[in-house]
Amino acid sequence: MLEISYSQVVSEINQLSLTDQLRLLEEMASLIRRKTIAGTTRSILELQGKGKEIWEDIDVRKYLDEERTSWNG
Repeated sequence: MLEISYSQVVSEINQLSLTDQLRLLEEMASLIRRKTIAGTTRSILELQGKGKEIWEDIDVRKYLDEERTSWNG
C-alpha cells in the first residue's frame, strides 16, 4: 500500500487551484460526515440514570407542585 505523509498531502493540496481545494474540502467533509453518522447509532437507554444525583435531596412531588404553581403566576 502506498504510504504518504500528512505533510505530503498538504503540500499536494497547496498546489491545487482554490476551486479544486474547495471541491476537495467539500468531498472530505461529506466523507467524514457519512462516517460519523454511520457510527453513531445510539440507544435512548444509554441515558438511563444520568443526572439522578440532582434529585437525591429533593422532594419530587413538592418540586412539581411548586413548578406547576409558578406557571399560573
